[in-house]
Amino acid sequence: MTIKPSNTQEYANNKANNEIVATESSSGEIENHPFAPVLPPNATVMMMGTFPPTSDKWAMSFHYPNFYNDMWRIYGRVFFDDADYFRVGDEKRFDPERIRNFMFERGIASCPTVKQAIRETGNASDKNLTVVTPVDLDSILPQVPKVATLFTTGGKATEVLLGLLDEPIAKSKHPKTNQSMDYPYQWQDADKKKMDVNNLTLYRLPSTSRAYPLSLDKKVAAYKAFFERMGKL
Repeated sequence: MTIKPSNTQEYANNKANNEIVATESSSGEIENHPFAPVLPPNATVMMMGTFPPTSDKWAMSFHYPNFYNDMWRIYGRVFFDDADYFRVGDEKRFDPERIRNFMFERGIASCPTVKQAIRETGNASDKNLTVVTPVDLDSILPQVPKVATLFTTGGKATEVLLGLLDEPIAKSKHPKTNQSMDYPYQWQDADKKKMDVNNLTLYRLPSTSRAYPLSLDKKVAAYKAFFERMGKL
């Protein structure tokens, strides 16, 4: 479905509903995130990225679908000491069912921070991604009531989540890679009435894109240290 970008007045009207709406200067079409969140009811941590590449880059219909993104190699090495653990034989694809089953077994949720976006340059680069509608945490968090920690896979996802807080946080105060901070997200009920503040923690981990200038070994080390701290290893 293609939706015409709305104007800046609509941005002001919708901001209270946790929607970031593109202005008339945006050039592309609005896309819906193609993958549903993975929400194990026993999850204690939730991975939160941004937007997948265009479908011609997919090796599977699941989160981090590009075969050349190292997310599932990192998980394979961290948990099984095998970068090809989730790979399908010698094929250039990973097994989404095996990944999903693993996430349910280990209590790891995955939910994108972006529901709708515009690719200003037609690729998956976060730098050129205009967020139209961010995640609705009020509908996601009740499905994973044991989650105490959110972890992002890059700067853009971190920026989107921090943009959902009631009190603005200067960009200079955003957590750097491998750092964490308190995340005092406040619930809203169905009538947008403010409810309790969640005692969540937000961690920022390295991007698993090969465009991110960090070796695979160092990325594996960062994710391993995080999951050890979370009691997953």
